[in-house]
Amino acid sequence: MTTRVEELEEVEGASLDPPYDYPAYRSTALRAPKRPFLVLPAGLEARSAPVFGEERLGQLDADLTRQHPGAPLGERIVVAGRLLDGEGRPIAGKLVEVWQANAAGRYAHSVDDHPAPLDPNFTGYGRCLTGPGGEYRFLTVKPGSYPWANHPNAWRPAHIHFSVFGRSFPERLVTQMYFPGDPLFPYDPIFNSVGDPSARARMVSHFDLELTEPGFALGYRYDIVVGGRRPTPVDR
Repeated sequence: MTTRVEELEEVEGASLDPPYDYPAYRSTALRAPKRPFLVLPAGLEARSAPVFGEERLGQLDADLTRQHPGAPLGERIVVAGRLLDGEGRPIAGKLVEVWQANAAGRYAHSVDDHPAPLDPNFTGYGRCLTGPGGEYRFLTVKPGSYPWANHPNAWRPAHIHFSVFGRSFPERLVTQMYFPGDPLFPYDPIFNSVGDPSARARMVSHFDLELTEPGFALGYRYDIVVGGRRPTPVDR
């Protein structure tokens, strides 16, 4: 039996990034541009990305489990990887930001009012700068799945939102990282709005035993590529 998402994929065809207006993801109808894009003045689009000094980052910004007096509930995980350009070269000294739901699948945000508990010891936001080899690392808890009002019995797969800057403004990327083997993948229109299966696979992290900390936290590796022929897909 095919899902509604699969039926829409056949109509839309494969694509690297999701279309601006994707019928299965209902809110895109309100967000999609209705007029042609404006062409930027020559040179403006190539400006260097912002420079974020290390003094602007707090000591615990990359450890989402130690930002409050107590420890958050849920399964501790390490999420780490590298920020790369389209040629596979590391991008050092750039800002990586994450935000996510807590282990019960609820965001610490006023618009999230579904009946799952908030965690007073988990805000769900972190950031860091990439190292010399483009590496980044976060310690957090695995987010829970949550319901959303997009379609009947709609649930989002567990995911973490990422925002990264490459070497210039056109290389700014906002995307979502998913976890391997999630049973909700076939039913999620946001994940499936990326029509190319190989591109969708680049949004899924990999379990990494070497990254796993014994007796403490499982490790997931997620490399992010900006630009080139095989970039990490954007999140509409």
